[in-house]
Amino acid sequence: MSEKQQRLVLAIIDFLNQSMQDGTVKQDDKESLEVAVQCIAEAFDVNPSDSQQRDRLSIKPASLTTLFDLFLKTRDRMNANTSPTAPTPSTSSAPPPSGTSAADKAEAEKLKAQGNTFMSAKNYPGAIDAYTQAIARDATNAVYYSNRAAAYSSQGEHADAIADAEKAIEVDPAFSKAYHRLGHAQYSIGDYSAAASAFKRGLEIDPTNANLKSGLQNAEARVESRPTSPSDPAAARSGPSASAGVGAGAGGGLGGLASMFGGGGGGGMPDLSSIMQNPMMMQMAQQMMQNGGLEQMMQNPAVANMMNRVQSGGGMPSMAEIMSDPALREVAGQFMGGAGGGGPPAGSA
Repeated sequence: MSEKQQRLVLAIIDFLNQSMQDGTVKQDDKESLEVAVQCIAEAFDVNPSDSQQRDRLSIKPASLTTLFDLFLKTRDRMNANTSPTAPTPSTSSAPPPSGTSAADKAEAEKLKAQGNTFMSAKNYPGAIDAYTQAIARDATNAVYYSNRAAAYSSQGEHADAIADAEKAIEVDPAFSKAYHRLGHAQYSIGDYSAAASAFKRGLEIDPTNANLKSGLQNAEARVESRPTSPSDPAAARSGPSASAGVGAGAGGGLGGLASMFGGGGGGGMPDLSSIMQNPMMMQMAQQMMQNGGLEQMMQNPAVANMMNRVQSGGGMPSMAEIMSDPALREVAGQFMGGAGGGGPPAGSA
């Protein structure tokens, strides 16, 4: 039995169990489905209650439904951009079609600039709409797909970001930024192997690209660390619950950020600017600079993507965005863990 097959089986079992819990399956049918789940688990030697096996086989933070949704969206986009009938060679002397007109190209550039303005204002739906209109006028420009991928990622819609990044690569295989967009989105849904592949492909185009290099390093580190033992302290730091278990010097993890920085009497999260100006946070940053943890964290593809966004005028993300984005949330946990524990950030090589 291959590990790939067992991963698929565990994802199916998780989906079926979730369907029984959320009411998708009627009460009368639950008993039959429970028996079916047991039979499937036994047939493929998968034990969902075995924490060690689950850590090795789990595809989280992705799930069967998110991967299926990604497949459907990718297929629909490919079908939408494929002509229903294949063109036949012309035997006449008629000139070939001229393609996108100069006027359409100019209008597309205006729409792209409008989308960039929306990105700076963190109006991601507006940016997506502007880039979509730009694509409608000039579908031969890979930048428009890449920018829309960045907008999708910024609001946590990584499946759409993956589809747009792949389309950008299809339009212009030499556009290295599209490979970074693709790798970042795949990293964000936990598909580290695919992320590493995207970064590698980008480096074949642009071997000196620092963002692609750091992205590959972090993705490969996560791939290598996936089959770990629960007793491994490094694995514990890199797991989904890392934010709840970082050192006491970090204020009890991400859940303690609000009280640590005085954010919201009702337990709300503080804004990012108040965090970065907090003396305790500045002290943590100095500690991480001394032990090398900050330099390693800056190699994380999520941080690189955030810096690219800032440089392009997109502004710093809010705390709400960080908490809603799995990759950025993990970076925040790494910062707290690296400062409190005195070691390198979780997941770094």
